[in-house]
Amino acid sequence: MDNCIIYVDADSCPVKEEIVEMATSKSIEVIFIASYAHMKLHEDGTNWKYVDSSKEAVDMFIMNAVKANDIVVTQDIGLAATLLPKVVHVLTPRGIILEEKDIGTALDMRYLSAKARRRGIYGKGPKPFEEKDRQKFKKSLAIVLSKVAGE
Repeated sequence: MDNCIIYVDADSCPVKEEIVEMATSKSIEVIFIASYAHMKLHEDGTNWKYVDSSKEAVDMFIMNAVKANDIVVTQDIGLAATLLPKVVHVLTPRGIILEEKDIGTALDMRYLSAKARRRGIYGKGPKPFEEKDRQKFKKSLAIVLSKVAGE
């Protein structure tokens, strides 16, 4: 897989086990990045990098570490928008593959939601993470892994 690495914005990622399982089957390195505030002992052989607890520290680590054709798993639309021009494959833990042609719309929606929150309008929050989300993520990651492998 041409030294592809999967970087995971790990602080609130619900599909860590699936990522490890699928990456291991393809002999791909996975690096989980989390803030020191979420530090814990990992005895399962996974590779964890810890960064400062400031708001953008995980994003900055990922932005500085990735190279073309790497894969990033994140819910952060802003981070995705900075990675896509670098030819990095980005997908969310819910299995949405983010592409450069769609990122403008996603950024607009994020902006409008933030604007509404500042006016005191709050939505219901994200839907609960369900098994169907987990399955969609696995399918999407398989698609991205095939693309990276040139299949």
